[in-house]
Amino acid sequence: MNEKLLSLAGFLAAVAGIVYLALTRQLFSRAPAVLAVQAAAVVLMLWARVTFGRRSFHATANPTAGGLVTSGPYRYWRHPIYAAVLYFTWAGVLSHLSTGSVAAALVLTAGLGARMFLEEKLLRREYPDYQEYSARTRRVVPFLF
Repeated sequence: MNEKLLSLAGFLAAVAGIVYLALTRQLFSRAPAVLAVQAAAVVLMLWARVTFGRRSFHATANPTAGGLVTSGPYRYWRHPIYAAVLYFTWAGVLSHLSTGSVAAALVLTAGLGARMFLEEKLLRREYPDYQEYSARTRRVVPFLF
């Protein structure tokens, strides 16, 4: 299967996980700690989108024109938007633990993980300085992973 189809499959898996969690009311919580994590995730996503600029969204892995972004949240995360989705989702799932919620979150995590690896492969080809950037920044959790 080619990279674009795998990336699209990852995107669809992530969407399926979120849709399942939303429809089964296992994504949002009334617990203050969960709401705080989810609000912080939304702020991170907005900060990343503003920093990334007017580039378009692609359902498949596709480096956009305009150079490698390494400022703002991209200074700490290689994938701050995906990280925000993961933080938001797992906070909700941990407040609604069930076999279904964990399974949906794992599907979402696998889908986003596939997209991250595929995008990084493309970014290494597109931007020669991506290798050095990826050595100093983490994918999802700053200073850890």
